[in-house]
Amino acid sequence: MAEEKLLKKRSEMDPAFMWHLEDLYQSDQVWDQDYEELSGKIAELASYEGRLAEGPETFLSYMKKKEAFMKQFERIYVYANQRYHEDTGNSFYQEMTGKAQMLAVQINSATTFEEPELIAIGKDKIDTWFEDPAQGQEMEVYRRLFYELFRLQDHVLSKDKEDILTEAADVTGEIANAFSMFNNADLKFPSIKGKEGEEIPVSHGRYTLLLESRDRDIRREAFASVYSQYGQYRNTLASLYQANLKNAAFFARVRKYGSSLEAALDGGEIPVSVYTQLIESVHDHMDLMHRYVGLRKRALGLSELHMYDLYAPMTADVDMKVPFEEAKELVKKGLEPLGEEYGKVLAQGMDGGWIDVYENQGKRSGAYSWGAYGTHPYVLMNYQDNLNNVFTLAHEMGHSMHSYYSDLNQPYPYAGYRIFVAEVASTCNEALLMEYLLAHTEDKKEKMYLINYFLEQFKGTLYRQTMFAEFEKITHEKVWNREPLTAEILNDIYYKLNQEYFGQEICIDEEIASEWSRIPHFYTPFYVYQYATGYSAAIAISRRLLSSDPEERAAAREGYFRFLGGGSSMNPIDLLKLTGTDMTTREPVESALKLFGDLLDQMEVLMDQV
Repeated sequence: MAEEKLLKKRSEMDPAFMWHLEDLYQSDQVWDQDYEELSGKIAELASYEGRLAEGPETFLSYMKKKEAFMKQFERIYVYANQRYHEDTGNSFYQEMTGKAQMLAVQINSATTFEEPELIAIGKDKIDTWFEDPAQGQEMEVYRRLFYELFRLQDHVLSKDKEDILTEAADVTGEIANAFSMFNNADLKFPSIKGKEGEEIPVSHGRYTLLLESRDRDIRREAFASVYSQYGQYRNTLASLYQANLKNAAFFARVRKYGSSLEAALDGGEIPVSVYTQLIESVHDHMDLMHRYVGLRKRALGLSELHMYDLYAPMTADVDMKVPFEEAKELVKKGLEPLGEEYGKVLAQGMDGGWIDVYENQGKRSGAYSWGAYGTHPYVLMNYQDNLNNVFTLAHEMGHSMHSYYSDLNQPYPYAGYRIFVAEVASTCNEALLMEYLLAHTEDKKEKMYLINYFLEQFKGTLYRQTMFAEFEKITHEKVWNREPLTAEILNDIYYKLNQEYFGQEICIDEEIASEWSRIPHFYTPFYVYQYATGYSAAIAISRRLLSSDPEERAAAREGYFRFLGGGSSMNPIDLLKLTGTDMTTREPVESALKLFGDLLDQMEVLMDQV
């Protein structure tokens, strides 16, 4: 509560460090007028139900209305939510956000007829629309939309069956909700004692901070506190997780897929081999992770490393206070390899009202990039004057620049980009910034601090997320093959994976066996692997952008800009190929792992010198 009182109210914040939501709407009153106008137009969209088969003229009329409608809706939705995020305790904006969410439900309900009708018309008939003398040219923009639709045709059922599956999904979606309610609302962790006997509360939000403590007793006690509760409810959590796996298998079978993995990846047009090759490549370089663990053990000066020691700082604190204005300059310099044009837009964004910089009372925590088509992106931050926040700035501006170029180069239907590539631009920015900082410091302790930051990303993103992905693969396959999954079986699978990934230099504590039961991402099947593939792609791209060969650098930049402007006009695999990164091969992951090995070499040398 004391910290909360120290924070300024939203009304007290300096406008120079606040985003310009006026670029979306000049006032709440203008938003309200737009909201009322759009609410009255929903019936216009619904009126096209049963009419799309009339031909290309009717289809184009519907799509033009829908796109204009959705552009307006995006502005309404984003404005309401971002006003709410400025101060989540503001009841006026709570209500505004609720109205925007209800509008989203109404729009979805009014347009559910679209895909089943188009599929019923059939590919052969729709192909003739592109040859229509009057409408064919205007139809061209939708060619990829129809490719996507009919690519999945074999997995789309009749309208009555799709309606049943929609109802079923509403029911089975409660599995993830049940886990979320249990995990976030019902589950409580025992408090722990500090050195002076003071009580330290343990929560989801505080747990990571406690594991980062330099006090080993606090790390150990926090670890024990959390896993005592997950262990206590292991059978309930095993039942929930197994139900979620069965849910994925049910929908995959009904939609005629060969596995839950295939079904999950097909929406993004990602070959299953991308998933399996990621795991294989990481397995082939497990020695690097084991070296990292040994290095951590040495850095911490421990005779016995435990799982609760994996997040403790490996280096001494380095006083790198970085005010926001200085952070902006560092990010600009770090991203100079992307060229002058990129730098101009980046500066325009950081200096021109894209970012809400500082924390205030009630402000949403964390950081994100978001926006609406036709306006510039926005970044929410809660900036603190430290190195982590400099990287957060680079990361979120990477997202924003990706959105900026996609919106600039793509028509509305293809402006959004797929999850598979969503973290590439943001992580590439971080990698470029890291290389700049490493090249511009002579202080060995500072360099160790930076390399440690980079190593932690490899550990947490490439190795850990791949371990999660492998756990998902094993468990989904067992359910697909109708094998039982008890808490004991799940614990055994997860424990053995930890042994394999972390190696002999660490004690694999028994409690870690139940870590699977606290990972919320597992309730979105086969999602986490994209963190590892996206990270690998970003590192591979950054290597080419920093090449010593001028021609290679120029080609890399040109390909990268085509990727940034690609939106979803191509599938994610082909988009990344524009940058020279082929995720159907092992090369990008191998390239990232090579850098990880180089960083380990540098860290070992520095540790010998300091």
